[in-house]
Amino acid sequence: MTVPPALTDVLSRIARAAKASGRAGADVTLVAVSKQQPWEKVAPMLAAGQSVFGENRVQEAMERWAGRHEALELRLIGPLQSNKAKEAVAFFEVIESLDREKLARALADEIQKQGRTPRLYVQVNTGEEPQKAGVAPGEADAFIAACRATYGLQVEGLMCIPPAAEPPGPHFALLAKIAARNGVAKLSMGMSDDFETAIRFGATSVRVGSALFGARS
Repeated sequence: MTVPPALTDVLSRIARAAKASGRAGADVTLVAVSKQQPWEKVAPMLAAGQSVFGENRVQEAMERWAGRHEALELRLIGPLQSNKAKEAVAFFEVIESLDREKLARALADEIQKQGRTPRLYVQVNTGEEPQKAGVAPGEADAFIAACRATYGLQVEGLMCIPPAAEPPGPHFALLAKIAARNGVAKLSMGMSDDFETAIRFGATSVRVGSALFGARS
């Protein structure tokens, strides 16, 4: 088995960043962002033992991973339309983009119907960017409470995508603060350019695409 050098490099960087923060490398999950990547780039990662992958779109993920995702953890990291809740609940182990009550209701209904419970993360739009999905930071506490009390959903974690033009640290710190006061254990934050910073602020999973696969064509 040949381990792709990019995978070795990213895992080493995760381990070093975790150690520098007084944590174990195993405390941080690498989510390989396979969205829009050709299968010939994804297959070597899979063969090398990478088992957690992130996808942006339900349909694309189902086409790519149908019949291949035994023993894998597939995470939906892109925006989810309420009318795709049925497919998302059936297909993904983790849904990271829960951000509004209509979607919470749709997921709760499907979880009850299917008897399958994907782990759920609330996406917080820490930069309050109008073009991005996610609940505003000031509304996050109330939304998490509604997910739990009104819809019976267990919120495992929070996710954010900081604004590209701003230093990510304050956004990661804000997400960690919201998680702490709501008793939420997991933090999905940090991508190829800033995952080491995210680990310093407590990330439990990092979503890495280009550092593993190269730029998307």
